[in-house]
Amino acid sequence: MLKLLRKYKSVLRFLIIFIGSYLVFVVLYQLFLTYGGSSRYFPDIITHTVARQSQSVITSLGYDMQVVPSKWEPAMNLTMNGKTLARVVEGCNAVSVMLLFISFMLAFFGDMKRTLLFIFGGAALIYGMNVLRIALLTIGIYEYPQYADVLHGTIFPAVIYGTVFLLWIGWINSYKKPVKDE
Repeated sequence: MLKLLRKYKSVLRFLIIFIGSYLVFVVLYQLFLTYGGSSRYFPDIITHTVARQSQSVITSLGYDMQVVPSKWEPAMNLTMNGKTLARVVEGCNAVSVMLLFISFMLAFFGDMKRTLLFIFGGAALIYGMNVLRIALLTIGIYEYPQYADVLHGTIFPAVIYGTVFLLWIGWINSYKKPVKDE
């Protein structure tokens, strides 16, 4: 048993750091949502900001979009011509995706400066991609309502998780040692 532990020490270390940091981040985020929220921003400051920024993207593309806090649930409704097209709830703000990304990065930590720059850059990219994702999803639902389910359930989740996957692959590939020609 000890021999196996030694053999797979790096894999076990990766899993413990990855799962452990993710669980710590999730608990801290839940505490933030429970106790750190401001009554000024509904449903929470991050979800509120993502909804407002998505509205800005949509209106910059020529659509008349309003963001209205929901009266029945903790969500921001994206409304066009009096019709609610999308709801931005806490799960849509990409925080959980960013926490997953950051946990992986901590488990696959390299040089301090390089790793932290990649974490901040990657989290910013994920955040920006998510705002764009929500904006394009809302426009897609407006223009092609018959495809709402496939857009929301398949295509746009693939975009955000695909971005994370490509960031991870890029980070791992940056560790490859150059092959020497003989």
